[in-house]
Amino acid sequence: MHDVGWSVSPEDAYLMVRSLRTLATRLERHGRSGIEVAEWLRGQPEVLEVLHPALPGARGHQIWARDYSGACGLFGFVLRPAPLPAVHALLDALALFGLGFSWGGHESLAIHCDPQRQGGDYAGPLMRLHIGLEDPGDLIGDLRRGLDAFSALG
Repeated sequence: MHDVGWSVSPEDAYLMVRSLRTLATRLERHGRSGIEVAEWLRGQPEVLEVLHPALPGARGHQIWARDYSGACGLFGFVLRPAPLPAVHALLDALALFGLGFSWGGHESLAIHCDPQRQGGDYAGPLMRLHIGLEDPGDLIGDLRRGLDAFSALG
């Protein structure tokens, strides 16, 4: 690996190997909690579409069902059209979700994705969530607060 400039410290290698012991358990929890949150989002009036292939009827579900046996906690959802300050209010109201890009950590994260940059054609703002190991009921409550803030400005 040194030939291409890649290397890892002994401590990082140890931490990676140590985390592999619980990987299957953590991924199962991420997937189960992600589906629970995604199903809840489907029923919210502020949400036009949930982009989670493990949900029946979602884009790509037939391919997902054919090729996969589980899901992760990473998915997107499309909000009804609203001004950018409403999207920022949603994110600002979240207390349990961190803000940022990741899909391998244990904490839940949320971010607004600009559809023009992502190459998608969506009717409203596109949000991306990574559902971590927190209780899904607590995450749903946090998202409800965010959606209420979104509605107040949108």
